[in-house]
Amino acid sequence: MSSSPSDGAKNGAKNGAKATKKLARDAQDGSSAASDPLRPADHFDSAAEDAVVQPKLGVIGWLRWGWRQLTSMRVALILLLFLAIAAIPGSIFPQRSADPNGVLKYKTDNPDLFPILDKLSLFDVYSSPWFSAIYLLLFISLIGCIIPRIKHHLKALRALPPRTPARLARLDDHRSVSREGADAEASASVDVAEKQLKALGYRVARYDRGRTWSVSAERGYWRETGNLVFHIALVGVLITVGIGGNYAYTGQKVIVEGQTFVNALIDYNSINRGRFVSDDALDPYALTLKSFDVTYQGFGEPGAGQAGDFKANLSVREPDGSQIDGTVQVNHPLSVGGDKIYLLGNGYAPTITVRNAEGEKVLSQPVEFLPQDSNLTSLGVVKIPDGMPEQLGMVGFFYPTAVKLDSGAFTSAHGAVNIPLLTLDVYQGDLGIDSGTPVSVYQLDTQDMTKLTGRDTDVKSIQLQPGETADLPNGLGTVTFENEAPTGAEDFTQSVKRYVSLQIHHDDSAVWVLVFALLALSGLGLALFVPRRRMWVKATASDDTIHLEYAGLARGEDPTLSAAVDDLVRGHERLLDAAAARHPVKGA
Repeated sequence: MSSSPSDGAKNGAKNGAKATKKLARDAQDGSSAASDPLRPADHFDSAAEDAVVQPKLGVIGWLRWGWRQLTSMRVALILLLFLAIAAIPGSIFPQRSADPNGVLKYKTDNPDLFPILDKLSLFDVYSSPWFSAIYLLLFISLIGCIIPRIKHHLKALRALPPRTPARLARLDDHRSVSREGADAEASASVDVAEKQLKALGYRVARYDRGRTWSVSAERGYWRETGNLVFHIALVGVLITVGIGGNYAYTGQKVIVEGQTFVNALIDYNSINRGRFVSDDALDPYALTLKSFDVTYQGFGEPGAGQAGDFKANLSVREPDGSQIDGTVQVNHPLSVGGDKIYLLGNGYAPTITVRNAEGEKVLSQPVEFLPQDSNLTSLGVVKIPDGMPEQLGMVGFFYPTAVKLDSGAFTSAHGAVNIPLLTLDVYQGDLGIDSGTPVSVYQLDTQDMTKLTGRDTDVKSIQLQPGETADLPNGLGTVTFENEAPTGAEDFTQSVKRYVSLQIHHDDSAVWVLVFALLALSGLGLALFVPRRRMWVKATASDDTIHLEYAGLARGEDPTLSAAVDDLVRGHERLLDAAAARHPVKGA
């Protein structure tokens, strides 16, 4: 049974209406794309948004993602920046390893802030957990960056330069020249270009095809080599510092003029040593401070009172009995054996003698006073644990050039000894040294002591000049400020001894750190100044014409690439002209 044309039209209309309704429904449901026969079933808008399911990484996937982030060059640079920022507190706050006295002074001046900063390890920055964490993460990140790049670089060194692009004209730095010649001359022109590029330090490869001859050249591999050397040297510095720190030690010692220091653990005021430094690892020698020289700007001169040059004159005695003299100045250490001796600070050490009521000496020694200002107004502590009815302590101020203010207090007007004055406040009671708890020699805990002289008492502070003696309160005895000046001296300029604070540092890894640092600088120079570029020369023969093309491509910034292509064109033309002159075409 056949259908009429009108029935077909009706069926088509019905089908069209159904399709229109379906498209409308799909549009309302957001799935019109799924019904479009021109789009694949997995097209991005073929499903509703809420039906998109992200792949699950899992534990291994997240670990792989974290490793790739950590070993990226971006993260390595960020960690390097963090390491530099983390080192800043080490130059702002005194460090226990280098300036323990400065830490004690900071604690005294900032009793409320000190515990907070100490918990943050700001006085031990370079051995703190957070600094070590940044250090180790940077170490891991650099290693993770370097290993894949070394493999890639070695592969690039073995590979031939890339094939000549089919359309050199698409490159920005492109030049073209036409010359008369046949196929043989086109091939010869590329031969000339190949020799020219080799002479310029390029690695070359020939890619000839049909009536097209070309040479591909590349150079600048030292750029990536330098980059790798720089990063490997950084890793070398980190390894050397990490390992060398276990065999290094840094100690501090305060020496008064005329005293001797023996390089042994027991003779240090404080020492930080690596975990592998044994008790007998220190080089045996003895240091004696013969004198300390310092110059000051005189009164009436610009910067009056300011100190100029410092110089500690030392005598070094070796185990074999030999003796040498040397000096230590600021930024000019003295090398003794494998140690370097640095000058950290200096001050005055008045010699104080205390006698009890029976006239017996219970103390007679130089006492180091810590400078409090630029004119060396200095604070010192005297502790007498034995020989008195009760333990005795004194807090004193030493003024090299004493001047009395309108308020009645004293200050120093100059750093040199001109009018020396020593004032002492006496305390009696428990010094707190019998409990076994370490106590600083530069601090006096007066919590369990009774103040006998000075403010808030009925007895004035003891005031002494060199050579003077004063009675202690309550008939406890006497105290004398000894005059150390030579007999017959008419002034006080040599009446008080000086002391120096020395730092003895031993680190055998310093040479290797220097080597790796120089390597890093060399590698950085190569990475910055050696351009990585590719060059192509192509000759195409057409009838009696040779069409020469030149092009260059830089890897990274290379502002000299255009000039290099121009130089290549001019040099090639000169070589071709010279070759044509030597071998003229017959019949020309």
